[in-house]
Amino acid sequence: MICNACPRHCGAERSEYTPAGVCSSPALPRIARAAPHFGEEPCISGENGSGTVFFSGCNLRCVFCQNHDISRGRLCKIVTVERLSDIFLELQDKGVNNINLVTPSHYADAVIKALKAARLSIPVAWNSSGYDSVDTVKRLEGLVQIYMPDLKYMDASLAKRYSAAPDYPEVAKAAIAEMYRQVGDVVLDDDGMMQSGVIIRHLILPDAEANSRAVIDFVADNFPGEAVLFSLMAQFTPMPDTERFPELQRTVTQEENERMIDYMLSRGIEFGFWQDTASATDDMIPDFDLTGV
Repeated sequence: MICNACPRHCGAERSEYTPAGVCSSPALPRIARAAPHFGEEPCISGENGSGTVFFSGCNLRCVFCQNHDISRGRLCKIVTVERLSDIFLELQDKGVNNINLVTPSHYADAVIKALKAARLSIPVAWNSSGYDSVDTVKRLEGLVQIYMPDLKYMDASLAKRYSAAPDYPEVAKAAIAEMYRQVGDVVLDDDGMMQSGVIIRHLILPDAEANSRAVIDFVADNFPGEAVLFSLMAQFTPMPDTERFPELQRTVTQEENERMIDYMLSRGIEFGFWQDTASATDDMIPDFDLTGV
């Protein structure tokens, strides 16, 4: 396949088993883990966990990626579309709250086919970097009930420096607008579990408060009230690829985090979640050991 599915439009020739393109991935999905996961927001994980499929590879190259072992494609197994569909059903049989697709964008073709075959009876969550093509998101309509995009940057210079994607702000804003158009305002069931809607996530970066304020402003201005859930994360942890970025050699301070929480609340965003800086560990990173694959 000649691939232009993501905003990179790199036109790589990706065969079923041969990696290519910016994502360095084949056409068939590579998976590192498929199992109940309890590290998501409470309305996603709940008591039964989120049926999470961790895809390997990524169309971004974030230097601070906490899942760098799989985003670089090192830990994984290639599966067929038929096997992927079976994985979804096996997770559903475990009683999970939803099927949670983590970094699936570069495997959209296979994921769409597998979802159509599985005919799931629980919500499907598209858990992406936010760097999604609007055309690809449109193809997900009716198959995905919950969108969980990151909104990493409003500062194009930071997007270029840390993710080699200076167009990230405009791309992510357009993708999120399409996601919201499809699923509308957040819907929770009587147990507080999310059935449909959008969760916008933002990771606070060290020395980047202006970027975080701009993200908060965008959400407050475009999704007032309880239209979407906003998740403000303080879990930034220095990773091996950050040595050449001195400003990323520390976690976010309690003072930085409190300023961002205060700013979020001052802009009227109360429908969502925020973290304490104690979350800045690797304890919530699961073992990418091919469980469930």
